[in-house]
Amino acid sequence: MASPTTPQIDKEKIKQKLDVSHFDPNAVLRGIQLTLVGAHRALQNPGLFTSKHYRQAAIAVAAGIVIRLVISFPIIGIKVLLWFLSLVFSLDHATWDDQVINGLTFIEEHVLQAPLFFMTLMRYVTPTLDTLFMDSLRWVDTTYVEKHRNEQDPSRLRAMYYPNLRQYSVKDGSTNSSSTAEALSMFVYRFVRKGAISLAVFALSYLPYVGRFVLPAASFYTFNKAVGLGPAAIIFGTGVVLPRRYLVIFLQSYFASRSLMRELLEPYFARIHFSKEEKRKWFRSREGLLFGFGIGFYILLRVPLLGVLIYGIAEASTAYLITKVSDPPPPPSQSQGFTSSQIEWKNKAKFLSLPLANIDALNKEPPPYSETDPYPRG
Repeated sequence: MASPTTPQIDKEKIKQKLDVSHFDPNAVLRGIQLTLVGAHRALQNPGLFTSKHYRQAAIAVAAGIVIRLVISFPIIGIKVLLWFLSLVFSLDHATWDDQVINGLTFIEEHVLQAPLFFMTLMRYVTPTLDTLFMDSLRWVDTTYVEKHRNEQDPSRLRAMYYPNLRQYSVKDGSTNSSSTAEALSMFVYRFVRKGAISLAVFALSYLPYVGRFVLPAASFYTFNKAVGLGPAAIIFGTGVVLPRRYLVIFLQSYFASRSLMRELLEPYFARIHFSKEEKRKWFRSREGLLFGFGIGFYILLRVPLLGVLIYGIAEASTAYLITKVSDPPPPPSQSQGFTSSQIEWKNKAKFLSLPLANIDALNKEPPPYSETDPYPRG
């Protein structure tokens, strides 16, 4: 009688499932550090402090006030309705009215991420953010040249980013179309789809018996794809005992930081046209760093009224980030094969091993800045 065969364990497959190299804590921490270093670098750019940008900053603050009012309208409407109800029914000892208001506020800000939606919507209304990214990229190149002006061997210097990148045609990074209406409709579709899924999951979490497992299961599904089986299992186990409110904030902060990074990197992907699969792999290779960078600015964006202004600083900082996670682009005529060469983050190990002090050795005095573009189009 033949003995039963023992099933073989695929160790390589298990190792791949547990691999978190693309989302290791060091990469996340370095991304958070880049939030501060990038903002510092962006704010040193004298080009940001021109009359044009002062005007745009004032508009951004005004837009922040308008966004806050728009978000508050539904809450104000409910409060007015409750006030009218209080004229007919006594609500002095009722608590459900406060619960309704608090619940709506929570859904609006954390489940649907309404403030982030209105801020990112501005990209499709005005080209200011795209211009800010390119101006900041030019500044990064300027400071790099100034920092290495005494370099004895010019071959050791990197190529510039701005001169070649500005020569590429601008198309939406998702649709590869130059149509603003198409890009806007795709953006709204993505937001509505995510909002509907978030609202459905949040509603299902109130089901009797099984509701307590809905959010942990959603967390496991999300993080299993992003960081691997091991961390996802830990998050699932923690999610079962965490209060619903904190689990929603945690899960939605992760999604919001990813959405924020997608929008902040749009000026780059609008010029360097990756395929959908190449773009997915590009993000995955840098996922930990991008999460740290995105979550850092997402927290700052929640500052009341100043969120839109901080969004502009985040866009300027992203120009600095792109020089750390990608190679300088070639001229458009020589761009064939460039996107496929960028899928893997080549200098990842070297960059993550650098001491914080060496990430960006800033000059005590910023280099001279000219409002005239030194690389005019031919």
